[in-house]
Amino acid sequence: MSPRKGVQKRVLVTAGPTRERIDPVRYLSNDSSGKMGFAIAAASVAAGHEVVLIAGPVDLETPKGVKRIDVESAREMLAEVRKAFPECDTLFMAAAVCDFRPARRLRGKWRKKDVGQERASLELIPNPDILGAITRRKGDRLVVGFALETSDGLRRAREKLERKRMDYVVLNGPSALNATKTSVKILGRDGSQRDLAGRTKSAVAKVLVGLRAPSKG
Repeated sequence: MSPRKGVQKRVLVTAGPTRERIDPVRYLSNDSSGKMGFAIAAASVAAGHEVVLIAGPVDLETPKGVKRIDVESAREMLAEVRKAFPECDTLFMAAAVCDFRPARRLRGKWRKKDVGQERASLELIPNPDILGAITRRKGDRLVVGFALETSDGLRRAREKLERKRMDYVVLNGPSALNATKTSVKILGRDGSQRDLAGRTKSAVAKVLVGLRAPSKG
């Protein structure tokens, strides 16, 4: 599929964390607030685009004009992204998807006395790589992903950019979680780099929505 000609595009955005259930009352997750993804969705609508937002569990108001689909787990998010991706021109993968999930979800509450030991262990298995799976059929779509790194960020982000067939990757750090402002590096597949320091997430979102496909050289 090739992006439609003209100003309006169909934009797909993922946002927020996923939750991976251990039992009916406990889960694995992370501190993602979803603010960046929601800001991208709002900026996309403001730019005149048609937007589908696939959101993990967050307490945020849906931006006006956005079609929102709520999910909980990584597998649920993957299923919805697969449905929406063929009809989109641009994908912003801003969700913080849990890398692992419990190998077995307990039907009842996991209680200490059921274990009978001072220590307990939880077996984890990998979640699907949503972006890696989806971009196998990327075509001419613009794909922008995120990389939150705690060390050796530039190297890791560039490796992720290539491995997952993205056009751009947005590198940030743990301080971005749940924050109003953020500092990011936007790395392009053409070797470009743009630094945005101390910007609101809304300001960063406007820059991201304005991105164009890098030159193939």
